[in-house]
Amino acid sequence: MKLYDELVARGLIAQVTDEEEIKELINEGKATFYIGFDPTADSLHVGHFMALNLMRRMQKAGNRPIALVGGGTGMIGDPSGRTDMRSMMTTETIEHNCECFKKQMSKFIDFSEGKALMVNNADWLMKLNYIDLLREVGSCFSVNNMLRAECYKQRMEKGLSFLEFNYMIMQSYDFYHMFQTLGCNLQCGGDDQWSNMLGGTELIRRKLGKDAYAFTITLLLTSEGKKMGKTQKGAVWLDPEKTSPYEFYQYWRNIDDADTLKCLRMLTDVPLKEIDTMKDWEGSQLNKAKELLAFELTKLVHNEEEALKAQETARNLFSGTVDAANMPFTTISPEQLTDGKIGLLSLLVAVKLAASNGEARRLVLPGSVSVNGEKVTDPAFSITEEMLKEGVILKKGKKVYHKAILG
Repeated sequence: MKLYDELVARGLIAQVTDEEEIKELINEGKATFYIGFDPTADSLHVGHFMALNLMRRMQKAGNRPIALVGGGTGMIGDPSGRTDMRSMMTTETIEHNCECFKKQMSKFIDFSEGKALMVNNADWLMKLNYIDLLREVGSCFSVNNMLRAECYKQRMEKGLSFLEFNYMIMQSYDFYHMFQTLGCNLQCGGDDQWSNMLGGTELIRRKLGKDAYAFTITLLLTSEGKKMGKTQKGAVWLDPEKTSPYEFYQYWRNIDDADTLKCLRMLTDVPLKEIDTMKDWEGSQLNKAKELLAFELTKLVHNEEEALKAQETARNLFSGTVDAANMPFTTISPEQLTDGKIGLLSLLVAVKLAASNGEARRLVLPGSVSVNGEKVTDPAFSITEEMLKEGVILKKGKKVYHKAILG
């Protein structure tokens, strides 16, 4: 199966502008394509993983990825998918987040000479003269058409700032700039970015002629990938300091039944024929598919050793065997103690087994929490410094274990 057909079969392509041309371009390894990442945090999360996976697949077929870190557009904030305005970040925060992104992306993409590029749009956007931009780019955009774009429609009710209104122009300029300077002939992004991406393609063709070699392709990121990026507890990060390999594994192991095969197709390298044999699986058989999904993704994001450890720990905990050596843990600092102890509610929040003291209390009262194998129902229960030196094993519900240890 050719690359383009496989991407379609795996559910990765939502829309394209010039299908036959794009198909030929990427199947023959002739695409220099970019995907943008806004540095709104200091780690990528699983919602970004679908885009990283596409870059990895396309690079294997000989195409050249450009990972565009939005140091410049991050100063404005993308209104897509938002009902309110994003918080303004400092230049220092954006630069720090960009550096973190670079390290994480290198796990998926080969950035050796000639294989891929990593660029920051602050390098050109921050140098733009506003009047020159209005004359060169602003004249190519219709305000009426912009307001019809989905990314702006949903913000109009609560108020769309002029700052955010400029985001489409900035993103379009990115493609225009990289087309001319880096030979970028294809842009990729989530289907919530469709209007912004069309703006870039149209800008190139209006400025450089209708035959300018520039195309667009979108991924199912709004309905699928971005939904995958968050749980009730918050984001699932690719940084092991934020989401441990075990927690990452467990996230995928506990995914909804209906999403299991979809995620295997979109996110792993498991052959499609093998996945198709699982379409009628239920119960324990489907659990095997979830284990495969969790293992493959943990191996890809972390490494095979961490994937094996996470798998073994999960199986041991499921069977009732506590494997403290590979259990996820949190280090508690002496500063978090008061008079040589910490309350159970505070500890549950500190190790992220609860989002707040109120949620922790609701877990403790009915007996859903155990400390070192003993069920605790008293919200005033405290853990001493001596207990933490030995390591305290917390259990939430039937399957969730976490170790707290004094650092």
